[in-house]
Amino acid sequence: MATRSRFRAVAAAAAAAVSAGALTACGIPAFGEREAGGRGPLPPGAEAECAKVPAPGDSRHRQVRGMWIATVGGIDWPGDADSAAAQKKRYTRLLDTARSMNMNAVFVQIRPNSDAFYDSPYEPWSQWITGTQGKDPGYDVLAFMLKEAHARNLEFHAWFNPYRVSRQGDVNKLSPKSPARRHPDWVRKYGAGLWYDPGLPQVRDLATKAVMDVVTKYDIDAVHFDDYFYPYPEDGDFPDDAAYKAYGGGMKRADWRRKNVDTLVESLSEKIHDAKPWVRFGISPFGVWRNKTSDPAGSPTRALQSYDDVYADTRKWIKKGWLDYVTPQLYWPIGDPRADYAKLVAWWADQVKGTDVQLTIGQGAYRVGADAAWKDPAELSRHLTLNAKYPQVRGDVYFSASDIAANRRGFAARLRDDHYTRPAVLPAVDEAGSGEGRGGNAAPPPVHGTAAVPADKGVKVTWRPSEGASSYAVYRVDGTGPGCAPVDPERLIADVRGGGIIDPTAEPGRAYTYYVTALNRLHHESAPGRGATVTAPKG
Repeated sequence: MATRSRFRAVAAAAAAAVSAGALTACGIPAFGEREAGGRGPLPPGAEAECAKVPAPGDSRHRQVRGMWIATVGGIDWPGDADSAAAQKKRYTRLLDTARSMNMNAVFVQIRPNSDAFYDSPYEPWSQWITGTQGKDPGYDVLAFMLKEAHARNLEFHAWFNPYRVSRQGDVNKLSPKSPARRHPDWVRKYGAGLWYDPGLPQVRDLATKAVMDVVTKYDIDAVHFDDYFYPYPEDGDFPDDAAYKAYGGGMKRADWRRKNVDTLVESLSEKIHDAKPWVRFGISPFGVWRNKTSDPAGSPTRALQSYDDVYADTRKWIKKGWLDYVTPQLYWPIGDPRADYAKLVAWWADQVKGTDVQLTIGQGAYRVGADAAWKDPAELSRHLTLNAKYPQVRGDVYFSASDIAANRRGFAARLRDDHYTRPAVLPAVDEAGSGEGRGGNAAPPPVHGTAAVPADKGVKVTWRPSEGASSYAVYRVDGTGPGCAPVDPERLIADVRGGGIIDPTAEPGRAYTYYVTALNRLHHESAPGRGATVTAPKG
Protein backbone atom coordinates (compact mmCIF):
# COMPACT_ATOMS: atom_id res chain seq x y z
CA MET A 1 0.00 0.00 0.00
CA ALA A 2 1.06 3.57 -0.57
CA THR A 3 1.49 4.21 3.14
CA ARG A 4 5.15 4.75 3.81
CA SER A 5 5.06 8.45 4.68
CA ARG A 6 1.79 8.86 6.50
CA PHE A 7 1.51 6.41 9.38
CA ARG A 8 1.05 8.41 12.56
CA ALA A 9 -0.40 11.63 11.14
CA VAL A 10 -3.13 9.75 9.33
CA ALA A 11 -3.82 7.58 12.36
CA ALA A 12 -4.50 10.66 14.47
CA ALA A 13 -6.70 12.21 11.80
CA ALA A 14 -8.58 8.95 11.35
CA ALA A 15 -9.29 8.69 15.05
CA ALA A 16 -10.72 12.18 15.06
CA ALA A 17 -12.79 11.55 11.95
CA VAL A 18 -14.23 8.28 13.22
CA SER A 19 -14.98 9.79 16.61
CA ALA A 20 -16.73 12.69 14.95
CA GLY A 21 -18.82 10.37 12.78
CA ALA A 22 -17.97 12.16 9.53
CA LEU A 23 -20.39 9.93 7.62
CA THR A 24 -23.74 9.39 9.25
CA ALA A 25 -24.90 5.81 9.58
CA CYS A 26 -27.77 4.61 7.47
CA GLY A 27 -29.17 1.31 6.28
CA ILE A 28 -31.66 -1.41 7.12
CA PRO A 29 -31.41 -2.86 10.65
CA ALA A 30 -31.51 -6.66 10.81
CA PHE A 31 -32.27 -9.01 13.67
CA GLY A 32 -31.69 -12.65 14.47
CA GLU A 33 -33.70 -15.74 13.66
CA ARG A 34 -35.05 -16.06 17.20
CA GLU A 35 -36.53 -12.57 17.11
CA ALA A 36 -37.97 -13.37 13.69
CA GLY A 37 -39.99 -16.22 15.13
CA GLY A 38 -37.51 -18.95 15.96
CA ARG A 39 -38.62 -21.34 13.23
CA GLY A 40 -36.03 -23.93 12.26
CA PRO A 41 -34.28 -23.67 8.90
CA LEU A 42 -35.77 -25.19 5.78
CA PRO A 43 -33.95 -28.42 4.88
CA PRO A 44 -32.45 -28.98 1.42
CA GLY A 45 -35.04 -30.36 -0.96
CA ALA A 46 -37.94 -28.46 0.60
CA GLU A 47 -40.61 -27.66 -1.98
CA ALA A 48 -40.39 -24.07 -3.16
CA GLU A 49 -43.36 -21.76 -2.68
CA CYS A 50 -42.83 -20.33 -6.17
CA ALA A 51 -41.45 -23.28 -8.10
CA LYS A 52 -41.69 -21.64 -11.54
CA VAL A 53 -39.91 -18.41 -10.59
CA PRO A 54 -36.21 -18.35 -11.57
CA ALA A 55 -33.38 -17.32 -9.32
CA PRO A 56 -31.79 -13.94 -10.05
CA GLY A 57 -28.90 -14.17 -12.48
CA ASP A 58 -25.63 -12.30 -12.50
CA SER A 59 -25.88 -8.58 -13.19
CA ARG A 60 -23.89 -5.36 -13.06
CA HIS A 61 -25.59 -4.65 -9.73
CA ARG A 62 -23.53 -7.38 -8.08
CA GLN A 63 -20.38 -5.64 -6.90
CA VAL A 64 -17.55 -5.86 -4.42
CA ARG A 65 -17.56 -2.67 -2.35
CA GLY A 66 -14.79 -2.78 0.19
CA MET A 67 -12.27 -0.82 2.19
CA TRP A 68 -8.89 -1.67 3.62
CA ILE A 69 -8.44 -1.36 7.38
CA ALA A 70 -4.68 -0.92 7.84
CA THR A 71 -3.22 -1.64 11.26
CA VAL A 72 0.51 -1.09 10.68
CA GLY A 73 1.39 2.14 12.43
CA GLY A 74 -2.23 2.34 13.58
CA ILE A 75 -3.14 3.92 10.24
CA ASP A 76 -6.83 3.05 10.47
CA TRP A 77 -7.05 0.98 13.61
CA PRO A 78 -6.50 0.73 16.53
CA GLY A 79 -4.73 4.11 16.40
CA ASP A 80 -4.12 5.48 19.87
CA ALA A 81 -6.94 3.48 21.47
CA ASP A 82 -5.12 1.84 24.37
CA SER A 83 -7.88 -0.21 26.00
CA ALA A 84 -9.86 -3.15 24.69
CA ALA A 85 -13.11 -1.22 25.11
CA ALA A 86 -11.82 1.79 23.18
CA GLN A 87 -10.39 -0.42 20.45
CA LYS A 88 -13.65 -2.30 20.04
CA LYS A 89 -15.64 0.92 19.88
CA ARG A 90 -13.37 2.41 17.23
CA TYR A 91 -13.43 -0.75 15.13
CA THR A 92 -17.20 -1.07 15.16
CA ARG A 93 -17.49 2.58 14.15
CA LEU A 94 -15.33 1.84 11.11
CA LEU A 95 -17.61 -1.07 10.23
CA ASP A 96 -20.64 1.16 10.64
CA THR A 97 -18.98 3.62 8.27
CA ALA A 98 -18.67 0.80 5.73
CA ARG A 99 -22.35 -0.05 6.12
CA SER A 100 -23.31 3.62 5.83
CA MET A 101 -21.61 3.54 2.42
CA ASN A 102 -23.52 0.37 1.45
CA MET A 103 -20.23 -1.52 1.36
CA ASN A 104 -20.10 -5.30 1.72
CA ALA A 105 -16.47 -6.23 2.50
CA VAL A 106 -13.53 -5.23 4.68
CA PHE A 107 -9.87 -6.11 4.14
CA VAL A 108 -8.27 -6.12 7.58
CA GLN A 109 -4.51 -6.27 8.18
CA ILE A 110 -3.87 -9.00 10.75
CA ARG A 111 -0.17 -9.81 10.15
CA PRO A 112 1.56 -6.53 9.33
CA ASN A 113 5.13 -7.20 10.59
CA SER A 114 5.68 -10.90 11.30
CA ASP A 115 3.31 -10.43 14.23
CA ALA A 116 -0.32 -11.23 14.83
CA PHE A 117 -3.71 -9.82 15.74
CA TYR A 118 -4.54 -13.26 17.11
CA ASP A 119 -2.89 -15.77 19.43
CA SER A 120 -0.32 -17.29 17.08
CA PRO A 121 1.90 -20.28 17.90
CA TYR A 122 4.50 -18.87 15.51
CA GLU A 123 4.65 -15.11 16.05
CA PRO A 124 4.10 -12.59 18.86
CA TRP A 125 1.08 -10.37 19.40
CA SER A 126 1.36 -7.26 17.26
CA GLN A 127 2.85 -4.12 18.77
CA TRP A 128 0.11 -2.11 17.06
CA ILE A 129 -2.49 -3.46 19.52
CA THR A 130 -0.88 -2.60 22.86
CA GLY A 131 2.24 -0.64 21.92
CA THR A 132 4.48 -3.55 22.92
CA GLN A 133 5.17 -6.47 20.62
CA GLY A 134 4.35 -9.75 22.34
CA LYS A 135 2.00 -8.26 24.95
CA ASP A 136 -1.32 -10.10 25.24
CA PRO A 137 -4.18 -7.61 24.68
CA GLY A 138 -6.50 -9.66 26.86
CA TYR A 139 -8.95 -10.64 24.14
CA ASP A 140 -8.97 -12.53 20.84
CA VAL A 141 -8.72 -9.55 18.52
CA LEU A 142 -9.30 -11.44 15.28
CA ALA A 143 -12.30 -13.34 16.66
CA PHE A 144 -13.85 -10.04 17.73
CA MET A 145 -13.18 -8.39 14.36
CA LEU A 146 -14.65 -11.35 12.48
CA LYS A 147 -17.77 -11.52 14.63
CA GLU A 148 -18.53 -7.82 14.25
CA ALA A 149 -17.91 -7.81 10.49
CA HIS A 150 -20.11 -10.84 9.88
CA ALA A 151 -22.84 -9.43 12.12
CA ARG A 152 -23.05 -6.55 9.62
CA ASN A 153 -22.83 -9.00 6.70
CA LEU A 154 -19.43 -7.66 5.69
CA GLU A 155 -17.07 -10.18 4.13
CA PHE A 156 -13.80 -10.43 6.06
CA HIS A 157 -10.61 -10.65 4.00
CA ALA A 158 -7.67 -11.44 6.29
CA TRP A 159 -4.73 -9.33 5.10
CA PHE A 160 -1.21 -10.72 5.59
CA ASN A 161 2.21 -9.29 4.76
CA PRO A 162 4.47 -12.25 3.99
CA TYR A 163 7.97 -10.73 4.25
CA ARG A 164 7.94 -7.50 6.27
CA VAL A 165 9.50 -7.75 9.74
CA SER A 166 9.83 -4.24 11.16
CA ARG A 167 9.87 -0.60 10.16
CA GLN A 168 12.95 -0.09 12.35
CA GLY A 169 16.33 -1.71 11.75
CA ASP A 170 17.39 -3.38 15.02
CA VAL A 171 16.38 -7.03 15.36
CA ASN A 172 17.18 -6.92 19.09
CA LYS A 173 14.29 -4.51 19.64
CA LEU A 174 11.82 -7.19 18.57
CA SER A 175 9.98 -9.45 20.99
CA PRO A 176 11.97 -12.50 22.13
CA LYS A 177 9.05 -14.50 20.65
CA SER A 178 9.65 -13.07 17.19
CA PRO A 179 10.94 -15.59 14.63
CA ALA A 180 13.22 -12.81 13.37
CA ARG A 181 14.80 -12.56 16.81
CA ARG A 182 15.24 -16.33 17.05
CA HIS A 183 16.50 -16.64 13.46
CA PRO A 184 18.39 -13.44 12.62
CA ASP A 185 19.98 -15.26 9.67
CA TRP A 186 16.57 -15.12 7.94
CA VAL A 187 16.50 -11.32 8.20
CA ARG A 188 17.94 -8.63 5.95
CA LYS A 189 18.22 -4.95 6.78
CA TYR A 190 17.15 -2.84 3.83
CA GLY A 191 16.40 0.85 3.92
CA ALA A 192 15.24 1.77 7.40
CA GLY A 193 13.58 -1.56 8.13
CA LEU A 194 13.94 -5.32 8.42
CA TRP A 195 12.73 -7.91 5.92
CA TYR A 196 12.71 -11.67 5.69
CA ASP A 197 14.69 -12.95 2.72
CA PRO A 198 12.10 -14.39 0.27
CA GLY A 199 14.79 -16.67 -1.17
CA LEU A 200 14.96 -18.81 1.97
CA PRO A 201 12.72 -21.90 2.18
CA GLN A 202 12.39 -21.32 5.94
CA VAL A 203 10.80 -17.93 5.27
CA ARG A 204 8.26 -19.39 2.85
CA ASP A 205 7.48 -22.07 5.42
CA LEU A 206 6.88 -19.46 8.14
CA ALA A 207 4.59 -17.36 5.94
CA THR A 208 2.66 -20.48 4.96
CA LYS A 209 2.25 -21.61 8.56
CA ALA A 210 1.05 -18.15 9.61
CA VAL A 211 -1.59 -18.05 6.87
CA MET A 212 -2.79 -21.62 7.31
CA ASP A 213 -3.04 -21.22 11.09
CA VAL A 214 -5.67 -18.54 10.51
CA VAL A 215 -7.40 -20.40 7.67
CA THR A 216 -7.90 -23.49 9.81
CA LYS A 217 -8.82 -21.76 13.09
CA TYR A 218 -10.99 -18.83 11.97
CA ASP A 219 -14.03 -18.44 9.75
CA ILE A 220 -12.46 -15.91 7.37
CA ASP A 221 -13.81 -15.39 3.87
CA ALA A 222 -10.51 -14.81 2.09
CA VAL A 223 -6.74 -14.54 2.45
CA HIS A 224 -5.40 -11.26 1.10
CA PHE A 225 -1.90 -9.99 0.23
CA ASP A 226 -1.09 -6.42 -0.77
CA ASP A 227 1.73 -5.11 -3.00
CA TYR A 228 4.70 -5.79 -0.70
CA PHE A 229 6.82 -8.75 -1.82
CA TYR A 230 10.50 -7.96 -2.24
CA PRO A 231 10.86 -4.43 -0.84
CA TYR A 232 10.43 -1.44 -3.10
CA PRO A 233 13.83 -0.23 -4.37
CA GLU A 234 15.79 2.10 -2.11
CA ASP A 235 19.53 2.74 -1.96
CA GLY A 236 21.36 -0.27 -3.33
CA ASP A 237 20.17 -3.78 -4.10
CA PHE A 238 18.40 -6.07 -1.65
CA PRO A 239 21.18 -7.97 0.21
CA ASP A 240 20.34 -11.57 -0.64
CA ASP A 241 23.75 -12.74 -1.88
CA ALA A 242 23.93 -15.67 0.55
CA ALA A 243 20.49 -17.01 -0.36
CA TYR A 244 21.15 -16.55 -4.07
CA LYS A 245 24.44 -18.43 -3.79
CA ALA A 246 22.76 -21.28 -1.91
CA TYR A 247 19.53 -21.56 -3.91
CA GLY A 248 19.94 -19.62 -7.16
CA GLY A 249 20.66 -22.72 -9.20
CA GLY A 250 22.28 -20.79 -12.03
CA MET A 251 19.21 -18.63 -12.71
CA LYS A 252 19.46 -14.91 -13.32
CA ARG A 253 18.90 -13.20 -9.99
CA ALA A 254 15.77 -11.35 -11.11
CA ASP A 255 14.20 -14.56 -12.46
CA TRP A 256 15.15 -16.40 -9.28
CA ARG A 257 13.52 -13.72 -7.13
CA ARG A 258 10.31 -13.94 -9.15
CA LYS A 259 10.41 -17.71 -8.82
CA ASN A 260 10.65 -17.38 -5.04
CA VAL A 261 7.50 -15.28 -4.92
CA ASP A 262 5.76 -17.50 -7.48
CA THR A 263 6.47 -20.55 -5.33
CA LEU A 264 4.84 -18.98 -2.28
CA VAL A 265 1.78 -17.78 -4.21
CA GLU A 266 1.19 -21.09 -6.00
CA SER A 267 1.74 -23.18 -2.87
CA LEU A 268 -0.54 -21.04 -0.71
CA SER A 269 -3.29 -21.10 -3.32
CA GLU A 270 -3.24 -24.89 -3.28
CA LYS A 271 -3.06 -25.21 0.50
CA ILE A 272 -5.84 -22.70 1.19
CA HIS A 273 -8.23 -24.35 -1.26
CA ASP A 274 -7.35 -27.85 -0.06
CA ALA A 275 -8.11 -26.87 3.54
CA LYS A 276 -11.28 -24.85 2.88
CA PRO A 277 -12.43 -24.71 -0.75
CA TRP A 278 -14.74 -21.78 -0.01
CA VAL A 279 -11.94 -19.51 1.27
CA ARG A 280 -10.59 -17.34 -1.52
CA PHE A 281 -7.08 -16.06 -2.15
CA GLY A 282 -6.55 -12.61 -3.58
CA ILE A 283 -3.72 -10.14 -4.08
CA SER A 284 -3.66 -6.37 -4.50
CA PRO A 285 -0.52 -5.61 -6.51
CA PHE A 286 1.03 -2.33 -7.55
CA GLY A 287 -1.03 -1.07 -10.47
CA VAL A 288 1.60 -1.46 -13.20
CA TRP A 289 2.83 -4.95 -14.06
CA ARG A 290 5.26 -3.79 -16.80
CA ASN A 291 5.42 -0.80 -19.08
CA LYS A 292 4.93 -1.45 -22.77
CA THR A 293 8.43 -0.07 -23.37
CA SER A 294 9.77 -3.02 -21.36
CA ASP A 295 7.38 -5.69 -22.64
CA PRO A 296 4.91 -5.65 -25.56
CA ALA A 297 2.35 -7.25 -23.22
CA GLY A 298 2.67 -4.37 -20.76
CA SER A 299 0.50 -1.31 -20.24
CA PRO A 300 0.93 2.09 -21.96
CA THR A 301 2.50 3.60 -18.85
CA ARG A 302 5.75 5.10 -17.59
CA ALA A 303 5.92 3.96 -13.98
CA LEU A 304 7.56 1.58 -11.55
CA GLN A 305 7.00 -2.04 -12.59
CA SER A 306 6.00 -4.70 -10.08
CA TYR A 307 7.50 -7.44 -12.28
CA ASP A 308 10.95 -5.82 -12.27
CA ASP A 309 11.02 -3.86 -9.02
CA VAL A 310 9.31 -6.06 -6.40
CA TYR A 311 9.49 -9.29 -8.44
CA ALA A 312 5.74 -9.87 -8.47
CA ASP A 313 4.61 -11.46 -11.75
CA THR A 314 0.93 -10.75 -11.23
CA ARG A 315 0.02 -11.36 -14.86
CA LYS A 316 1.42 -14.89 -14.60
CA TRP A 317 -0.57 -15.55 -11.43
CA ILE A 318 -3.76 -14.59 -13.26
CA LYS A 319 -3.03 -16.73 -16.31
CA LYS A 320 -2.08 -19.71 -14.12
CA GLY A 321 -5.29 -19.41 -12.10
CA TRP A 322 -3.48 -19.18 -8.76
CA LEU A 323 -5.67 -16.28 -7.63
CA ASP A 324 -9.39 -16.06 -7.05
CA TYR A 325 -9.32 -12.29 -7.38
CA VAL A 326 -6.89 -9.50 -8.16
CA THR A 327 -7.22 -5.90 -6.95
CA PRO A 328 -4.59 -3.74 -8.69
CA GLN A 329 -3.87 -0.48 -6.92
CA LEU A 330 -4.75 2.12 -9.55
CA TYR A 331 -3.96 5.20 -7.50
CA TRP A 332 -3.70 7.63 -10.43
CA PRO A 333 -6.27 10.05 -11.85
CA ILE A 334 -7.82 9.77 -15.28
CA GLY A 335 -5.43 11.35 -17.77
CA ASP A 336 -2.26 11.05 -15.68
CA PRO A 337 0.62 11.23 -18.21
CA ARG A 338 2.64 8.54 -16.43
CA ALA A 339 -0.13 6.09 -15.63
CA ASP A 340 -3.58 6.98 -16.93
CA TYR A 341 -6.29 5.36 -14.82
CA ALA A 342 -8.49 4.87 -17.89
CA LYS A 343 -5.78 3.01 -19.80
CA LEU A 344 -4.87 0.86 -16.81
CA VAL A 345 -8.45 -0.26 -16.17
CA ALA A 346 -8.66 -1.35 -19.81
CA TRP A 347 -5.34 -3.21 -19.51
CA TRP A 348 -6.32 -5.10 -16.36
CA ALA A 349 -9.75 -5.94 -17.76
CA ASP A 350 -8.00 -7.52 -20.72
CA GLN A 351 -5.73 -9.60 -18.44
CA VAL A 352 -8.60 -11.33 -16.62
CA LYS A 353 -10.72 -11.80 -19.75
CA GLY A 354 -11.31 -15.51 -20.32
CA THR A 355 -10.09 -16.49 -16.83
CA ASP A 356 -11.91 -17.27 -13.59
CA VAL A 357 -10.04 -14.49 -11.76
CA GLN A 358 -12.31 -11.75 -10.46
CA LEU A 359 -11.11 -8.18 -11.05
CA THR A 360 -11.74 -5.43 -8.54
CA ILE A 361 -9.98 -2.08 -8.58
CA GLY A 362 -7.98 -0.62 -5.71
CA GLN A 363 -8.93 3.05 -5.36
CA GLY A 364 -6.68 5.64 -3.71
CA ALA A 365 -9.12 7.40 -1.40
CA TYR A 366 -6.12 8.77 0.52
CA ARG A 367 -5.15 10.78 -2.56
CA VAL A 368 -8.26 12.98 -2.54
CA GLY A 369 -7.19 16.55 -1.82
CA ALA A 370 -3.50 15.59 -1.65
CA ASP A 371 -2.39 17.61 -4.68
CA ALA A 372 -3.68 19.52 -7.70
CA ALA A 373 -4.41 16.35 -9.68
CA TRP A 374 -6.71 15.16 -6.91
CA LYS A 375 -8.36 18.41 -5.85
CA ASP A 376 -11.68 17.49 -7.48
CA PRO A 377 -13.72 15.33 -5.05
CA ALA A 378 -15.56 13.84 -8.04
CA GLU A 379 -12.43 12.09 -9.39
CA LEU A 380 -13.17 8.74 -7.75
CA SER A 381 -16.81 8.93 -8.81
CA ARG A 382 -15.62 9.31 -12.40
CA HIS A 383 -13.46 6.21 -11.92
CA LEU A 384 -16.53 4.15 -11.08
CA THR A 385 -18.46 5.56 -14.03
CA LEU A 386 -15.60 4.52 -16.31
CA ASN A 387 -15.39 1.06 -14.71
CA ALA A 388 -18.97 0.38 -15.76
CA LYS A 389 -17.78 0.17 -19.38
CA TYR A 390 -15.85 -3.01 -18.55
CA PRO A 391 -17.89 -6.06 -17.53
CA GLN A 392 -14.73 -7.66 -16.14
CA VAL A 393 -14.57 -5.04 -13.36
CA ARG A 394 -16.62 -6.42 -10.46
CA GLY A 395 -16.14 -3.70 -7.88
CA ASP A 396 -13.78 -1.46 -5.96
CA VAL A 397 -11.78 -1.44 -2.73
CA TYR A 398 -10.71 1.84 -1.10
CA PHE A 399 -7.48 2.68 0.66
CA SER A 400 -8.31 3.29 3.29
CA ALA A 401 -11.02 3.18 5.96
CA SER A 402 -9.89 6.35 7.72
CA ASP A 403 -10.15 8.29 4.47
CA ILE A 404 -13.67 7.02 3.83
CA ALA A 405 -14.60 8.03 7.38
CA ALA A 406 -13.00 11.47 7.03
CA ASN A 407 -14.99 12.14 3.83
CA ARG A 408 -12.66 14.96 2.77
CA ARG A 409 -14.35 17.47 0.51
CA GLY A 410 -17.40 15.23 0.57
CA PHE A 411 -15.86 12.67 -1.80
CA ALA A 412 -17.19 9.61 0.07
CA ALA A 413 -20.71 11.01 0.30
CA ARG A 414 -20.51 11.72 -3.42
CA LEU A 415 -19.51 8.13 -4.13
CA ARG A 416 -22.47 6.94 -2.11
CA ASP A 417 -24.90 9.33 -3.78
CA ASP A 418 -23.62 8.66 -7.31
CA HIS A 419 -23.03 4.91 -7.13
CA TYR A 420 -23.95 3.32 -3.80
CA THR A 421 -27.49 4.46 -3.05
CA ARG A 422 -28.59 0.84 -2.62
CA PRO A 423 -26.81 -2.16 -1.12
CA ALA A 424 -25.22 -4.71 -3.45
CA VAL A 425 -24.99 -8.48 -3.38
CA LEU A 426 -21.44 -9.69 -3.90
CA PRO A 427 -20.67 -11.45 -7.20
CA ALA A 428 -21.11 -15.21 -7.00
CA VAL A 429 -17.91 -17.24 -7.11
CA ASP A 430 -17.37 -20.96 -7.56
CA GLU A 431 -15.92 -23.03 -4.78
CA ALA A 432 -12.49 -24.46 -5.51
CA GLY A 433 -12.10 -28.21 -5.87
CA SER A 434 -14.93 -30.70 -5.57
CA GLY A 435 -17.57 -28.37 -4.19
CA GLU A 436 -18.05 -30.50 -1.06
CA GLY A 437 -17.24 -27.74 1.44
CA ARG A 438 -19.60 -25.51 3.38
CA GLY A 439 -19.89 -23.01 0.56
CA GLY A 440 -20.70 -24.97 -2.56
CA ASN A 441 -21.89 -23.82 -5.94
CA ALA A 442 -25.58 -24.64 -5.39
CA ALA A 443 -27.87 -21.97 -3.95
CA PRO A 444 -29.72 -22.69 -0.70
CA PRO A 445 -33.41 -23.62 -0.81
CA PRO A 446 -35.76 -20.64 -1.30
CA VAL A 447 -37.14 -19.14 1.89
CA HIS A 448 -40.68 -19.83 3.10
CA GLY A 449 -43.14 -17.82 5.10
CA THR A 450 -42.13 -14.26 4.27
CA ALA A 451 -44.30 -11.91 6.33
CA ALA A 452 -44.50 -8.12 6.43
CA VAL A 453 -46.30 -6.22 9.20
CA PRO A 454 -46.41 -2.59 10.37
CA ALA A 455 -43.87 -1.74 13.06
CA ASP A 456 -43.11 1.25 15.27
CA LYS A 457 -40.34 2.47 12.97
CA GLY A 458 -41.45 1.24 9.56
CA VAL A 459 -42.20 -2.27 8.33
CA LYS A 460 -41.07 -5.51 9.94
CA VAL A 461 -40.21 -8.24 7.43
CA THR A 462 -39.50 -11.81 8.58
CA TRP A 463 -38.96 -15.18 6.93
CA ARG A 464 -38.17 -18.76 7.78
CA PRO A 465 -34.42 -19.33 7.37
CA SER A 466 -33.02 -21.67 4.75
CA GLU A 467 -30.54 -24.48 5.42
CA GLY A 468 -27.09 -23.52 4.11
CA ALA A 469 -27.86 -19.81 3.79
CA SER A 470 -25.38 -17.30 5.15
CA SER A 471 -27.37 -14.21 4.21
CA TYR A 472 -30.66 -13.05 2.75
CA ALA A 473 -31.46 -10.45 0.11
CA VAL A 474 -34.63 -8.42 0.57
CA TYR A 475 -36.30 -6.78 -2.44
CA ARG A 476 -39.16 -4.28 -2.29
CA VAL A 477 -41.61 -3.19 -4.97
CA ASP A 478 -44.19 -0.45 -4.74
CA GLY A 479 -47.83 -1.44 -4.38
CA THR A 480 -49.36 -4.89 -4.36
CA GLY A 481 -47.12 -7.21 -6.33
CA PRO A 482 -47.91 -10.77 -7.45
CA GLY A 483 -47.44 -13.52 -4.90
CA CYS A 484 -44.77 -15.17 -7.04
CA ALA A 485 -42.55 -13.03 -9.25
CA PRO A 486 -38.91 -12.66 -10.32
CA VAL A 487 -36.95 -10.05 -8.41
CA ASP A 488 -35.39 -6.95 -9.92
CA PRO A 489 -31.81 -6.28 -8.70
CA GLU A 490 -32.59 -2.57 -8.73
CA ARG A 491 -35.19 -3.20 -6.02
CA LEU A 492 -32.73 -4.61 -3.48
CA ILE A 493 -33.04 -2.84 -0.13
CA ALA A 494 -31.04 -5.13 2.18
CA ASP A 495 -28.53 -8.00 2.21
CA VAL A 496 -28.40 -9.22 5.80
CA ARG A 497 -27.77 -12.13 8.11
CA GLY A 498 -30.49 -13.31 10.46
CA GLY A 499 -34.20 -13.81 10.08
CA GLY A 500 -35.67 -10.39 9.49
CA ILE A 501 -35.33 -6.65 9.04
CA ILE A 502 -37.00 -3.41 9.98
CA ASP A 503 -37.48 -1.24 6.89
CA PRO A 504 -37.46 2.37 8.14
CA THR A 505 -37.54 3.78 4.61
CA ALA A 506 -41.14 2.71 3.90
CA GLU A 507 -43.28 5.81 3.42
CA PRO A 508 -46.28 6.00 5.77
CA GLY A 509 -49.54 4.97 4.17
CA ARG A 510 -47.94 3.39 1.07
CA ALA A 511 -48.29 -0.27 0.12
CA TYR A 512 -45.22 -2.40 -0.59
CA THR A 513 -44.51 -6.02 -1.48
CA TYR A 514 -41.37 -7.69 -0.13
CA TYR A 515 -39.56 -10.70 -1.62
CA VAL A 516 -36.67 -12.54 0.03
CA THR A 517 -33.95 -14.77 -1.44
CA ALA A 518 -31.32 -16.89 0.32
CA LEU A 519 -27.59 -16.80 -0.47
CA ASN A 520 -24.79 -19.14 0.52
CA ARG A 521 -21.40 -17.83 1.60
CA LEU A 522 -20.17 -17.74 -2.01
CA HIS A 523 -23.22 -15.65 -2.93
CA HIS A 524 -25.12 -18.18 -5.01
CA GLU A 525 -28.70 -16.96 -4.75
CA SER A 526 -31.98 -18.87 -4.55
CA ALA A 527 -35.24 -18.02 -6.25
CA PRO A 528 -37.48 -15.76 -4.16
CA GLY A 529 -40.11 -17.06 -1.79
CA ARG A 530 -43.70 -15.87 -1.95
CA GLY A 531 -44.00 -12.11 -1.58
CA ALA A 532 -45.67 -10.35 1.34
CA THR A 533 -47.67 -7.13 0.95
CA VAL A 534 -48.21 -4.53 3.66
CA THR A 535 -49.24 -0.91 4.03
CA ALA A 536 -46.67 1.08 5.99
CA PRO A 537 -48.11 2.58 9.19
CA LYS A 538 -49.04 6.25 9.32
CA GLY A 539 -47.53 8.46 11.98
